[in-house]
Amino acid sequence: MVMRRFLATVGIASLLISTAARADCTDDAMIVFDGSGSMAEMGFNQIDEPRIFEARRAMRTVMPQVEPFRRIGLIVYGPGGAGGVGECSGIELRFGPRADAAKAVISAVENLQPEGRTALTEAVALAAKTLGAPEKPGTVVLVTDGKETCGGQTCALAAQLSGTGLVVHVIGFKVRGEHFGWLSEGETDYVSSVSVAQCLATQTGGEYVGAETVDELVDAMNRTLGCNLLF
Repeated sequence: MVMRRFLATVGIASLLISTAARADCTDDAMIVFDGSGSMAEMGFNQIDEPRIFEARRAMRTVMPQVEPFRRIGLIVYGPGGAGGVGECSGIELRFGPRADAAKAVISAVENLQPEGRTALTEAVALAAKTLGAPEKPGTVVLVTDGKETCGGQTCALAAQLSGTGLVVHVIGFKVRGEHFGWLSEGETDYVSSVSVAQCLATQTGGEYVGAETVDELVDAMNRTLGCNLLF
């Protein structure tokens, strides 16, 4: 009798934990993906192959894992804004939150040809608007390899979004510092930098995750987009 009560209690507790874990997945989510020119760079910055190659492999792995749990949309910034006055205009809403979004996200990243500058602040603002902030809660997952290069006031946007119910997670993928010296390679903060977009996470209750490998990027996407499901 005591054992049956214990098992029943454990079962109820497990159900509550499971329900709480899945509750986080009821909000729609937007991926804001860095498609700027730096995603194609390699070589001197201790990157063996372009970031975009590894990002594609990560997306092929993670998207089928997370798509069953929430509706997901995609914004890409960079391409289409290269050169001239419009070099920061390359921000594209590929699609809003939808069910079964894995194939669409994977296809978009597979066909992406990085170019243009990093208008991440405006891209995140567009994601917030797409999700209906501040009237509706939602989740933004920003994947970026660096800093804002289009004059956006990233931390000012973070302050505006704070307390609205919108959570912004930031994944810094192979972020590099400002300075590089051939004679001091590996001895400076060049290879251990943190994206300026970190404030978007800290001020909205999100998480900043640094990633250097495909596996780390997959883990970061699962943590921020996959809701950390326990069961």
